[in-house]
Amino acid sequence: MEDCKPVSTPVEVGMKMKIDSTKETVNPTVFKSLTTFTHLDIMYAVGLVSRYMEKSKQDHLIAAKRILRYIKGTLELGLFYMHSHDFKLVGYSDSNYGGNFDDEKSTFGYAFNIGSATFSWSLKKQQIIALSTCEAEYMTTATCTCQTIWLEMFQTLKEKLGMQNRV
Repeated sequence: MEDCKPVSTPVEVGMKMKIDSTKETVNPTVFKSLTTFTHLDIMYAVGLVSRYMEKSKQDHLIAAKRILRYIKGTLELGLFYMHSHDFKLVGYSDSNYGGNFDDEKSTFGYAFNIGSATFSWSLKKQQIIALSTCEAEYMTTATCTCQTIWLEMFQTLKEKLGMQNRV
């Protein structure tokens, strides 16, 4: 992959994969070694291809290699965390409705920032099948709210202990 052509996105727009793909089976060990990335910007793509680790096919491998091509084109990019006195907790969440063709479950994710630092994030398939886009978003909001409450407990504890903000 050293001489691969870079791409601008880690996933093709509208890409849908299925576990019962008719493509040729690939070596699961090779496929698993390609799906152990942890960058925030590729979280969705990695979560998507990781679903097919046990029964990986050629189209799943092509999707995993696209992530590598994306990384190749973004090696010079990075995150810059600035010193800040603004320690306001800000959260973002989103979901898709029925995005998994195999079980019709939605995928949801969230990310939390304090100042300029993203420090907590998650991407998962919802445990139950949503019956509408509104229901998928509601389940995502409920999960994100629980995480917000849990994170705010740390801020309250810090204030009670009289600890100073440190970056």
